[in-house]
Amino acid sequence: MTDIGETFRSLHVPGDPCLMVNVWDRGAAKMMQGMGAKALATSSAAHAFTMGRPDGGTVTRDEALAHAAEILSVVTVPVQGDFENGFGDDPETCAETVRLSAELGLAGICIEDIALPANTPYAFDLAVERIAAASAAARALPNDFMLTARADGIMWGQYDTDEAIRRLRAFAKAGADCLYAPLPPDMDALARICAATDLPVNALVVGRFARQIRADFAKIGVARLSLGSTLARITHRAMHDAATQMFDAGDFAALRKSINGNVIDDLLT
Repeated sequence: MTDIGETFRSLHVPGDPCLMVNVWDRGAAKMMQGMGAKALATSSAAHAFTMGRPDGGTVTRDEALAHAAEILSVVTVPVQGDFENGFGDDPETCAETVRLSAELGLAGICIEDIALPANTPYAFDLAVERIAAASAAARALPNDFMLTARADGIMWGQYDTDEAIRRLRAFAKAGADCLYAPLPPDMDALARICAATDLPVNALVVGRFARQIRADFAKIGVARLSLGSTLARITHRAMHDAATQMFDAGDFAALRKSINGNVIDDLLT
């Protein structure tokens, strides 16, 4: 029987980054797999949007697990759970989240160092303890499971690249399998992060980083590219702009841009 965790791990090659596509429902998951995605991930923000909630600690662990189970039910590629801060401050909660995720069939999860719902990072020692507990739980599993440790304080302006690297190195020593500092200041900073570790590094392709191409990330040693909630936000942007034209001007021109339903049907069959 194929070990989905091993399959997922094998995709992470520094300098030859895999594209892990974040999806938010079964249809999006089937569509992205049908178009060639080798790995998928949930998105905490996109999932919250489907529930009519804002991003940032508004989804419970039970809800996130149930959502991940829906994605897993329709695809065969590895799926990672975007599980925010592990759904609790204490290390044991992070460990339990790993165990529950593995039981579900996820190939891995990521855990942030942010004390949601605020944007405040955990103190350094606690942040490391949380990853150590999650890693110990992952190593005790019967199958391979990939733990991604995130230094999200850099994204929220809570600390700089040097502190992100300090945390990521400590997370690596604590047993993390993949490292992730979303939205560093620029590509040079991302290159520094990649050079600071032998572990695979994930890069978030949004905003200014969406101006790059895959070869640019490969050149600096990135091993995985993720999209966060960007595809969901593109969908919401299309709805927002079309609705603005309809409600403000009675103009339905935007509806002419919709994709042919047969294309979607073919991907979902």
